[in-house]
Amino acid sequence: MNKTFFLFFLLAFTSVLGKDVIVITDCYHPYQDPGDNLDLLHSYGLKDIRTKGIILDITDAFRKDTADHPTLWKDPRGPREAGIIPLLQLEYIFGKKIPYAIGPVSMMQHERDEMRSLRAFEEEGILLFLQLLRDAQEPIEVLSFGSARVLAVAFNREPELLKAKIKMIHLSAGTASQNHELGKDVGANMIPGGEWNVALDVHAFNRILKSDLPLILYPCAGKDGGFVKDVHNTYFTLKSLDFLKELRAPIQNFIHYAFTTSTRKDFLRAMDEEGAYSRGEESPFKSFHFWETPIWIMVRELVIVADGNQSYSLKKSASKGERVVSNQILPIRFTEIRDDGRFQFEKVKTSRQFIFYREDLEESERALNAIVPQVLKEI
Repeated sequence: MNKTFFLFFLLAFTSVLGKDVIVITDCYHPYQDPGDNLDLLHSYGLKDIRTKGIILDITDAFRKDTADHPTLWKDPRGPREAGIIPLLQLEYIFGKKIPYAIGPVSMMQHERDEMRSLRAFEEEGILLFLQLLRDAQEPIEVLSFGSARVLAVAFNREPELLKAKIKMIHLSAGTASQNHELGKDVGANMIPGGEWNVALDVHAFNRILKSDLPLILYPCAGKDGGFVKDVHNTYFTLKSLDFLKELRAPIQNFIHYAFTTSTRKDFLRAMDEEGAYSRGEESPFKSFHFWETPIWIMVRELVIVADGNQSYSLKKSASKGERVVSNQILPIRFTEIRDDGRFQFEKVKTSRQFIFYREDLEESERALNAIVPQVLKEI
């Protein structure tokens, strides 16, 4: 085999294997947001994604019986811990071992904080992230669902490594509100950045926005908060979960275990049973709040297409008779980044920083309601 042919074969084989990513998630057990559990299915089950590592981004305030975060909801549904059990369940289901570690559980003290006094256990998340970057043969993409703490501390410690080895950061956080205009959600108006993930660690969020690292920002909130659709945020409501009974039995059981905040000790054997929803169990949720799906679509470099019958699917590109549903990123320049995590931006022709945009909010929600069941059925 000559070198040219071997190189072509290697590139083709790598393409088939999929895209390398690192995932940072604030998944807890029992859940704080059950969407985080569903989101992890992408890391293990998508054939075109190779997750090289998962960092659990946990905040100590929410590990307690009643949360005592200084600015966020005093969540009374604790205690909970880092989502290690969901990761072990997914490893068991898919037979796929993905390295994982837990990052710092306290907030940064300032934007340049390197957090050099962490306990060894919390240090592991930073060390794993940096090692995954060193090991990457090519620049890699990073998906951040939660605070930007791991990213920011890693950047403060080894900025040149992150500049060299990160191809793109997909950051799920923030509020896109023109002229800092406040909306109807009084609670959102009172917290840093007007949005949960920013308020988890505002110093971390600001550090990444100011870093000049390649970044796509996917705001979770718009002017009127995180539970209202906006042209720049990724929020939508999944209006029915009836499709759960059509998933593979282990996937049903994984979701059921999370949704019911189960504390069964045989959390692996529970995955082997008849599908929970196939045997008649009901989901405690009749509808569901989602933010993550548009991000995975962009990472996978897919588009949502609609055919003449207004049915929706994910493809690499539209075929004849189909049209692409608006779901894009716009190059931007941040014109202001306030200490409280609020920002302003302007559109530019070229940039290393982008923001999510969708034109038709109602069609976006219809399309995503069709896409989520399709993706989960394929996993």
